[in-house]
Amino acid sequence: MNKLNIRVAIGTILLVTFLTMPFLSTVKEFISIPDEITVFHNGQDTITVSTLGERVEIAPQQNEEVIQAINSNQFQTLNSGESSIVYQYAGLPIKRVNVDVLDDFRVIPGGQSIGVNLETLGVLVVGHHLIEEESEKTSPGEEAGIEVGDIILKIEQEEIESMDQIAPLVEKAGNDNTPLEFTVKRGSNTFKKELTPSFDKNEQGYRIGLYIRDSAAGIGTMTFYEPDSKKYGALGHVISDMNTKKPIEIDEGSIVRSSITSIQKGNSGTPGEKRASYTNNQGRLGNITKNSPFGVFGELENDLSKSEWDQPMPIALPEQVEEGPAKILTVLEDEKVESFDIEVVNSVEQKNPATKGMVIKITDERLLDVTGGIVQGMSGSPIIQNDKVIGAVTHVFVNDPTSGYGIHIEWMLQEAGIDIYQKQQQNAS
Repeated sequence: MNKLNIRVAIGTILLVTFLTMPFLSTVKEFISIPDEITVFHNGQDTITVSTLGERVEIAPQQNEEVIQAINSNQFQTLNSGESSIVYQYAGLPIKRVNVDVLDDFRVIPGGQSIGVNLETLGVLVVGHHLIEEESEKTSPGEEAGIEVGDIILKIEQEEIESMDQIAPLVEKAGNDNTPLEFTVKRGSNTFKKELTPSFDKNEQGYRIGLYIRDSAAGIGTMTFYEPDSKKYGALGHVISDMNTKKPIEIDEGSIVRSSITSIQKGNSGTPGEKRASYTNNQGRLGNITKNSPFGVFGELENDLSKSEWDQPMPIALPEQVEEGPAKILTVLEDEKVESFDIEVVNSVEQKNPATKGMVIKITDERLLDVTGGIVQGMSGSPIIQNDKVIGAVTHVFVNDPTSGYGIHIEWMLQEAGIDIYQKQQQNAS
């Protein structure tokens, strides 16, 4: 067992972004941080660790097991993955140390345009409409308390997966003049509502006064995939229903090959968009298992179209991202992935997952000439800096289409179910 000294100044240890200066003073007063922290590690070889303002040498097996810390066991390490060590006192994290071994973990950057097809969980209520009866106009669904954004899971005892299932049930209940029991999901709550269909004299049929949807489709950009597991991440933001503005809860989904046919240029106040063609039953690339604030995720089933950047590339953690030049990979025509110059205007050294980690600005003259900046359909375009994948394009600033937000790649990998720290431990062992 090798004993390695990590000398860190008192102020440096406590410099962590989410602690305020008054609280730092309190911590210093009561903890009595020593000038020297000694941590015991296994192993002989060394790797380089970047600390705040210093470079020191520690053994790689620290990432398999950190035995203990001295100084009356006041300090211990948590999350001792090969990419970081977090020093803590009494459950309070006070320092994160990043390990320069992430070159061993690589993903293949995307840039390909993809079609996204989502099948909703149940059917989604996207609006109310009035049914014209003999003497009045009513919406049975609205009167029953079913709201826009609700998800209909069952009618009576039948699980509802598509809109086609509903019309026969409504027609039968209308003819029998009997109410229907709806099982409805709203947020995290599930409850039952009862409504009786009304006869619409204009349409000559029974109706429930609800507009519903059972699927959604659109285009976006592939961000990355991990070559061993085939797990991928795309878009960099959640897919929401255009009517309810709420995230779509998915039952299943798929991504397919997509070809860009034209681009509507963006202007201040009016975001542009890519226009693409694809078919649902051809060129299937993979499934979609998750639609989250960090993008859509799943596993590839078939190969993506080839590009110059389809070789594994290392990643950068949030604190390794630099302000300055970078590139994005995206498609302007057909299926050809190209790189374009951007600038990272600002990057936040996030310690916890968040969707807006970078502010980026398009600087490439050709891209600006064709698109005006960031356009719809470009979301998910991978951002490359210093030959590392650092994140993905997510949102455009409506009043300045040349600029927008990016998300750090670490959070997309985490959401995809890829544990980069565990993988680093396996590589070390």
